[in-house]
Amino acid sequence: MACDLCPRACKVDRSAGERGICGETDRVKVARAALHMWEEPCISGKAGSGAVFFCGCALHCVFCQNGNIANGTVGKEITEERLAEIFLELQEKKANNINLVTAGQFAPQVVRALRRAKDGGLGIPVVYNTSSYENVDTIKRFEGLVDIYLPDLKYVDEKLSAKYSHAPDYFVTAQVAIREMVRQTGKPEFAVSGEQRHIFAEEYNDRCDEDAEILMKKGVIVRHLLLPGCADDSRRVIAYLLDTYGEEIYISIMNQFTPLKGLSSFPELNRKISDEEYEQIIDFAIERGISNAFIQEGGTAEESFIPQFDLEGV
Repeated sequence: MACDLCPRACKVDRSAGERGICGETDRVKVARAALHMWEEPCISGKAGSGAVFFCGCALHCVFCQNGNIANGTVGKEITEERLAEIFLELQEKKANNINLVTAGQFAPQVVRALRRAKDGGLGIPVVYNTSSYENVDTIKRFEGLVDIYLPDLKYVDEKLSAKYSHAPDYFVTAQVAIREMVRQTGKPEFAVSGEQRHIFAEEYNDRCDEDAEILMKKGVIVRHLLLPGCADDSRRVIAYLLDTYGEEIYISIMNQFTPLKGLSSFPELNRKISDEEYEQIIDFAIERGISNAFIQEGGTAEESFIPQFDLEGV
């Protein structure tokens, strides 16, 4: 069957063992399934997010922070039945949610596994964590199964997306995909531990400094990772999101870029984001009236921030 799950539309027959541009056949391959503490506070909470890291990726960013799973050099092939079991095992470990990290290349299999798990008692929210380089029809497969979307919006500038992700069509593709995610989930909704009710963004913003644990139950958080030397494009990304969605979404502005090996051809990326660069982008967002936002403090740009892909939980 000719694969067209992602915008690359490589058309290979992955069911026959051929590998697509994502690097994978149609056999689900997972590198880690464990409680993950390094998402936004309303996703990880105190217990952690039940993160399932899938192997392969269609985007191939030159600065990829998870390169060894994106290129499939680690990971284990599993059945759809085993994937459903993993979801339920993470729920038993008190995960706040099931976090599907880069799952688009296995969308049909993941959809079936989610349905199986829900039939088996899965009741916690499901998070879809993506680069946003997705066909909108692939995102539509998850309607009614995914509660929270965590899409990136990496670039507006097609020259940057072509240079760093080999995808000049990144922004136009991500625009459509994120619009579908927002359509599915509606405005962000949260729940406070110990309270049998949901709250919305305004109350979340008022209460987020309190001791009570507040977890997201539905909605969209769009992430933007600052890249060295790309501040102008970061401003364009934030302006686009605010102008298009206002308070319908949260925006997570990240300074955790970690220069890893393999950037010799891109020396401009071979450094961390400075505090001054990050503060300037935050100031810009505030000036533009941002209210629903997550920001990061110093110390996030470390390799220790990247989990060990050691097949835990697989």
